[in-house]
Amino acid sequence: MAVVHAFDILGDPVRRRILELLATGERAAGDVGAAVQAEFGITQSAVSQHLKVLRSNGFVQVRPEGNRRVYTVAPDPLREIDAWLDHFRRFWAPDPDART
Repeated sequence: MAVVHAFDILGDPVRRRILELLATGERAAGDVGAAVQAEFGITQSAVSQHLKVLRSNGFVQVRPEGNRRVYTVAPDPLREIDAWLDHFRRFWAPDPDART
């Protein structure tokens, strides 16, 4: 996935919030939906669409657990973003060779 495309996907605050929620551990779709609906005032259907975008673009993985769907963060797209950001890290990371 192109990093620019990844930023398009993560440019939406709802999708970023979903990833933040999943970064704390796997969650059932209903739990994600309830949290996001409460925070953003959107419908369950809208949350499902955001989960679908994240899933179809590789940012989350889903597995069935009984009648629930459990989501977790998929690391590969985030690794790609991190590698791209590495070119710019020097602008905010301290220089290890600098004297204090």
